[in-house]
Amino acid sequence: MKKVLKTPISAEDLAELKVGDVVYLDGTLVTCRDVAHRRLIELKQDLPVDLEGGAIFHAGPIVREKDDGSFEMVSIGPTTSMRMEKFEREFIKQTGVRLIIGKGGMGPETAAGCQESKAVHAVFPGGCAVVAATKVEAIEGAEWQDLGMPETLWINRVKGFGPLIISIDSHGNNLFEINKKNYNDRKKSVLEKISQEVKFIK
Repeated sequence: MKKVLKTPISAEDLAELKVGDVVYLDGTLVTCRDVAHRRLIELKQDLPVDLEGGAIFHAGPIVREKDDGSFEMVSIGPTTSMRMEKFEREFIKQTGVRLIIGKGGMGPETAAGCQESKAVHAVFPGGCAVVAATKVEAIEGAEWQDLGMPETLWINRVKGFGPLIISIDSHGNNLFEINKKNYNDRKKSVLEKISQEVKFIK
């Protein structure tokens, strides 16, 4: 069955999700990356959007302004989530955000934050930015436009946004760290076997 999260998201909505699960999002999705995190955490500036129970996307989209002054999403692909690692734990705590979407994994601080505050991190497939834009029904707001297009907080209404692969669940499990351990465990025996095959090479 297709799992759909709808904003506002509750802790109960996330409780049974496990790393590797695939979900989709309906509701409000706010783009929020480096500078917005820095403004909140380092500069102590209040965010101009309420993220309680909400979803953010580590993304720098391409947006077109239409003749009537409204905005249209052209392309919205993920940026590397690890860039937000040093901020995300405190960001989750302060904002109450439940779903963080980006590219690649995040580290132990974010995993701890997800466990403490009952949030999840999910990976959106790279290379699908134009497809993702088709899941944006409307751009309902734009905050901190002084930061420029990539860093603006674009407030999007989305439908069926995904697929989103859960990489950190609300229990603190981290898919990328699990896969890294499995890889390293398998690597040793493979390297030993290869070494035996090529030991004649000096």
